[in-house]
Amino acid sequence: MSSRSRFLDATALTLGFAFLYLPIVILIVYSFNASQLVTVWGGFSTRWYGALWQNRQLLDAAWMTAKVAALSAAFATVVGTLAALALTRYLRFRGRTLFSGLVYAPIVMPEVITGLSLLLLFVSVGIDRGFWTVTVAHATFTSGFVAVVVQSRLITFDRSLEEAAADLGATPWQVFFRITLPIIAPAVIAGFLLAFTLSLDDLVIASFTTGPGSTTLPMRIYSQVRLGVTPEINAICTLMIAAVTVLVIGASLATKRGLPAT
Repeated sequence: MSSRSRFLDATALTLGFAFLYLPIVILIVYSFNASQLVTVWGGFSTRWYGALWQNRQLLDAAWMTAKVAALSAAFATVVGTLAALALTRYLRFRGRTLFSGLVYAPIVMPEVITGLSLLLLFVSVGIDRGFWTVTVAHATFTSGFVAVVVQSRLITFDRSLEEAAADLGATPWQVFFRITLPIIAPAVIAGFLLAFTLSLDDLVIASFTTGPGSTTLPMRIYSQVRLGVTPEINAICTLMIAAVTVLVIGASLATKRGLPAT
């Protein structure tokens, strides 16, 4: 490879990373801005992190978002994993095409349509909108993503390992929990993290399915940004970035420790 080609590759890579991560870096830097004007640098300060702990609205919204994301991601992981098992283990059954379409529909469906349809469902059955309706809505929206991630791992799964365990007297439940699940665990964890992140980020579906006292952080930030970005928003967004980064790194390390040595 010539030096010119290496220079072009390095330039393209640098520009790509800058396009993706420079806005995030700017947000983090300005969260330590001493000035009350978010676009004017007034020196380094952590005053807005201290002010954040006095902002009960943002803290309550952040706690609500974390609870919704954790519960909806856990539910979506279970449903998505079971759906992936059905699609990979049972290649021919009546209604498979319909079932596959129902699993993948939330991925390609516009969020405004998903949110409106869920709103009409909750209203028609007389369910008060609140924490649980948002959780169910997010689980419905993210389970398809989990199914795609887990299915990609199950396609290359070596079924002879399960057959060997069954020949040795293991029950189907023992085969699943001792053989299948540990092997596909990286994909399951990846699906959970994806569902968790999508729930943290969602604004449209939550806007349709939420109720009084269950405002999520994206909704709170959106309502405040329309009046102008405040330094507390930069601070809480930085904390969310740090939390997600720690979660991803921890999951990656746990996954690597669980993999067999080669």
